[in-house]
Amino acid sequence: MHLDPATLAPADCYKLLIGGIIPRPIAWVSTLAPDGRPNLAPFSFFAGCSSNPMALLFCPANKPDGSPKDSLRNAASPAEGGTGEFVVSTVPDALARTMAATAEPLDFGDSEWTLAGVESARSVAVAPARVAASPLAFECVTDRIIRLNPGVPAGGNIVLGRVVGIYVRDDAIDPRFHLDPAALDSVARMGGSTYCRSRDRFDLPFGKAAIQPDPR
Repeated sequence: MHLDPATLAPADCYKLLIGGIIPRPIAWVSTLAPDGRPNLAPFSFFAGCSSNPMALLFCPANKPDGSPKDSLRNAASPAEGGTGEFVVSTVPDALARTMAATAEPLDFGDSEWTLAGVESARSVAVAPARVAASPLAFECVTDRIIRLNPGVPAGGNIVLGRVVGIYVRDDAIDPRFHLDPAALDSVARMGGSTYCRSRDRFDLPFGKAAIQPDPR
């Protein structure tokens, strides 16, 4: 079967993306509105994209009426009516249900922090808070926003942020800056409402060594 995305409904394209690109890490994005009201929302269209400069991205789609989600509005530059900053906290298994609760649609300015009972902690390099119980958080300044289909329902947006500060819980990192996946205990998104845990892991060598017979 070959599918032409130009002939598919956006909802069907979405199902193919979230069902095929799995598992997807979750960015728990905290922002501030210009008047200081906090926002917290999860996004699974999320990735690291550069180590020099250190940068990551998340992708908030437009609302059903075509307007931008609060995270997008707040992360936009001050010239565009935002604050130009955001924090990405990772999601450990213990906070999975709390994270899912923060996806509740609320009126602009209403707090997901309060709705889900999420404890915040002060960031160092940016104004938005991080999730206190998350073992890892990236403090970011928005570099640019790419609007793929502005004003259109479900239109895609790419928020590219430069990482200007990092919080890591002491037990989750070693002196060589290697992160401990067991300490992070991250969950990831599958298709639909399904999630998975990152506890089933295995190692492979790089390159052709990966297909060589095991000497054991």
